[in-house]
Amino acid sequence: MPRLTKIILWLCASLILLITAAVIFILSFDWNRAKPWINERVSASIGREFAIDGDLSLHWQRAQTLPGAAPPGFWERWLPWPRLQAEQLRIGNPPAFSQAGQMATIGQVTFTLNPLPLLVHDIALPSLEIRDPSVSLLRNAQAVNNWTFKSSSEGPSAWNLRLGRIILRQGKLSLDDAVDKIRLKAEIDTLDPAVEKVYGLGWKLSGSFNGAPVSGQGKAGGVLSLQNAQQPYPLQAQVRVGKTAIGVHGTLTRPAALAALDLRLSVSGASMGNLYPLTGVLLPETPPFATEGRLIGKIDAGRSQWDYEDFRGKVGQSDINGSLRYATGAGAARPQLTGSLTSEVLRFDDLAPLIGADSNAEKAERGAQERQPGDKVLPVKTFSTDAWGALDADVKLTGKRIIKQKDLPISDLQAHLILKDKVLTLAPLDFGVAGGNLRSTIRLDGQAAPMKSELILSARRLKIQKLYPQLDASRTSFGEINGDARLSATGNSVAAMLGSSNGEVKTLVTQGAISKFLLEAAGLNLGNVIISKLFGDKEVKLNCLAGDLPVREGIMTARTLMLDTEDALISVDGTIDMRREKLDLHVHPKSKGLRIISLRSPLYVAGTFKQPDVGVDKGMLALRAGSAVALGLLAPVTAILPLINVDGDEQADCAHLLEEARKAPRAPAAGKTLPAERSPKK
Repeated sequence: MPRLTKIILWLCASLILLITAAVIFILSFDWNRAKPWINERVSASIGREFAIDGDLSLHWQRAQTLPGAAPPGFWERWLPWPRLQAEQLRIGNPPAFSQAGQMATIGQVTFTLNPLPLLVHDIALPSLEIRDPSVSLLRNAQAVNNWTFKSSSEGPSAWNLRLGRIILRQGKLSLDDAVDKIRLKAEIDTLDPAVEKVYGLGWKLSGSFNGAPVSGQGKAGGVLSLQNAQQPYPLQAQVRVGKTAIGVHGTLTRPAALAALDLRLSVSGASMGNLYPLTGVLLPETPPFATEGRLIGKIDAGRSQWDYEDFRGKVGQSDINGSLRYATGAGAARPQLTGSLTSEVLRFDDLAPLIGADSNAEKAERGAQERQPGDKVLPVKTFSTDAWGALDADVKLTGKRIIKQKDLPISDLQAHLILKDKVLTLAPLDFGVAGGNLRSTIRLDGQAAPMKSELILSARRLKIQKLYPQLDASRTSFGEINGDARLSATGNSVAAMLGSSNGEVKTLVTQGAISKFLLEAAGLNLGNVIISKLFGDKEVKLNCLAGDLPVREGIMTARTLMLDTEDALISVDGTIDMRREKLDLHVHPKSKGLRIISLRSPLYVAGTFKQPDVGVDKGMLALRAGSAVALGLLAPVTAILPLINVDGDEQADCAHLLEEARKAPRAPAAGKTLPAERSPKK
């Protein structure tokens, strides 16, 4: 035999013997002897204690084709696959949580390794089974947590991990977060594939969030489908946090990277304002609500977009529908909330929680902490502007038909809300009122403390007949009211803003007619009231109605407030104190021509907004009545003379009044006051 041939044979034999010895060694080696080395290396890598306290064993098996996975290649079928099993694993906590025991414990871990991808730095685990895992996540009040591991100083690893099928058996997860006040416990288990064809995992949830009880359950796809970018990952969940309930049903795309989602989302609760701690989306306070729609999410590096499309639901007793978009990144300083909302039938009272004007019982139902004092009318609810910097917003609201109290003739609503740099603007906020329009622009500057506000309001073509449809006399009245107001203020509630407001309010009625009965009642001309009731109500030609009401530091003064007709002249003077909610007005009716049984004494309006007091100047009334009694003792016919009105045709200067009322109202900058006013015209 040639020498070269002998050398080759000896080399082959030696290689075979070496491989055989290596196989025998691997098969017969007690892998428990490797545990100290593994424990030490893993502990050094993660920066905390790691240990395998149970048995560590290695077995070999042929390549397997898993459901839903690609079949192994030619060489993979010929190479045996190692199957490693470890029992009783534990991961310790960092020093800050050393008293809390272990961060994680696992009863048993079993995984299969495909050895061929190791040649290209891929760790491919076709199957991974974890039994009895228990993970405890902690964060203390100093925002230190136990789930942040030691970072490698060597940069990104050259190795990639590819997971196939994962089976979780009786898993437990707990979270105790002192910063966000979250205490949760979850149970996770793999579902029986023979029974459940769509979902692979099931879970249950319990605990508390910010003191509110939390409960929930749901299902998710098998972990194998997490790696399949082409196959949508199914998800179903129902979660309740306090009075808020959230339900989802749909799919995720590339869930390992959370690239996109397409879900049916239903949300209900006591108030939309309660969703901010859960979602980070700032929404207003509302009555109890429920919505359901399609949620589409797209997530890329550094940006995300969430569309709540074509949702429908109810807010209080009002219907609501529309679409909203919440986007982050893309160069914006803050997340952007945009969209449009429509209500076919809007109950006006359902808008009350926006400014805290709902009842205390309704406040308690939606979980609000503030309460309205029993002796106050203006809402004292404080607007917290701290969260206004969480996002920018551009949302439109349309109320096509408004259901309201019968004495509030509002028909429709148009609003455009813009929030940018903590400045909230409603431009416009328009109402259809009494056949006319009430247009306004409101600006609230949340950057200032206290908040600065500005109001510009315009009332056009408000029909008197529709303003008071409940009064019999006004059914024959016509005419239109116009007005303007401009106010500036500081304060974080409606009461505080009106109580510190400065500016002017002007109102004007130029032509038309008004109910004679109403005027006679205001003038206490009892004879004409009786005649009007017996023979019908006739219109009285209106010469003018003008009001010029400056506001200084929350006190509205009747500089000019006068109504002039063919039959009567009514002037009003006094003040309305919006800071203390006090009324101090005097009404001076002066009838024109002859009136029988005229008790034309001045009226007063006093008291508070909550309990106004309207009455007759009793001193003047007693004087006139006393005169009638005295004359009656002398001659019965002359007794009626003090009750006969013979004022004559006194008339207001309408041209001057209308000219003043037509001037645009003024308002100083928020926090400033108007110059002191001259004495009001009597």
